[in-house]
Amino acid sequence: MFHKILIANRGEVALRIQRTCRELGIPTVAVHSTADSQAMHVRLADESVCIGPPPARESYLNKAAILSAAIITGSDAIHPGYGFLAENAEFAEMVAAHDLTFIGPAPRHIRMMGDKIEAKRVMAKHGVPLVPGSMEAITDTAGAARAAAALGYPVLIKAAAGGGGRGMQVAREAGELAERLALGRAEAQAAFGANALYLEKYLDRPRHIEMQMLADHAGQVVHLGERDCSLQRRHQKLLEEAGSPALAPAERERLGAQATAALAAIGYRNAGTLEFLYQDGEFAFIEMNTRLQVEHPVTEMITGIDLVREQIRIAAGEPLGYGQADIRFAGHAIECRINAETPASFIPSPGRVEAYHAPGGLGVRVDSALYAGLLVTPFYDSLVAKLIVHGRTRSEAIARLRRAIDEFAIIGIETTLPLFRRIVDAPEFAAGTYNVHWLERFVTGNA
Repeated sequence: MFHKILIANRGEVALRIQRTCRELGIPTVAVHSTADSQAMHVRLADESVCIGPPPARESYLNKAAILSAAIITGSDAIHPGYGFLAENAEFAEMVAAHDLTFIGPAPRHIRMMGDKIEAKRVMAKHGVPLVPGSMEAITDTAGAARAAAALGYPVLIKAAAGGGGRGMQVAREAGELAERLALGRAEAQAAFGANALYLEKYLDRPRHIEMQMLADHAGQVVHLGERDCSLQRRHQKLLEEAGSPALAPAERERLGAQATAALAAIGYRNAGTLEFLYQDGEFAFIEMNTRLQVEHPVTEMITGIDLVREQIRIAAGEPLGYGQADIRFAGHAIECRINAETPASFIPSPGRVEAYHAPGGLGVRVDSALYAGLLVTPFYDSLVAKLIVHGRTRSEAIARLRRAIDEFAIIGIETTLPLFRRIVDAPEFAAGTYNVHWLERFVTGNA
């Protein structure tokens, strides 16, 4: 096992990783920008190192500074969390080159799945169904027009690199294609430094279903069930559930078996998530995330398995110690991503937190690094808290979520809590009949 872990991240995820490390008896090192000098993850770490000024490219994306911090503190492993350098194959290679352990998959798998086109080719080779689309990068408008005509409009334009919905555009007819391609290319270049695009058939009412996976160095691969991430705005997830209200247990097992076989075939190691669209009883692979997911707590709530602990154990060479038959799913869990944004316009709302009160009680979990007096800066992602609830049934979880939202108080900045108050009272949410397009209509009053 490791004797000291540097956490190459900030905010609630850094604090989340620290908690597991503390339970394992492993000291932690926090890195931080000058803007985060008073952050909770810095205050609670065993050691901390300032790695640069507020802009992420000069601090949390500064590979050399992070590696230097690991070396001078005597760390022997680095946990990247999610975002920033978590899916950067070059950084994972640099970590290994300095005789440190990257707590995540091998660089070749990060690179393989980071290229969405290559990921589709690999999954198709191992029998995983795909959303119909181009299997090569789109290099010009003429090629895109031919591919779109073959697929049939509307089509979805997607960035081959990165994720998070950036670079994604919908062309509903041929006359929109050139403009949408230009927008997608520009956004992908700005977000990922690469403007390669590809096309997929646009589905009119899919669910977004993902499967959480774990794989050790002995070749043992298991799934921890599905998460339904269909409540999205502009392709950004806002609320997730485990399990999905749309799936029967047999469908979960069918999807899990496909995912398990595919990851075993490519020799994948550590945690990862396969993402699918689900419509008319059929699953179609769209991408894989080779890291811890923001929404991982809902899986922990229904399985009782600490995913960060498993990541650390696997990276240290330990076997899982259990098989698929040993995993039990209990109850239902829901997560709300609470952002520092105005709930009507979703414009970021940085500022000082004047008062903070987190809800509690049976089945309620809050992952947050907020405290009264903290200055929420404009430099990073607007996620400030995750509210997670668990119940014996979905209806109990929803009742618990409604109660927890009413208890939650964050004063001094605007947040998306009022939006979640509206969502939990929506009949479509209660019935579980929503799809990936529903929230956009609900927010604008057209649901």
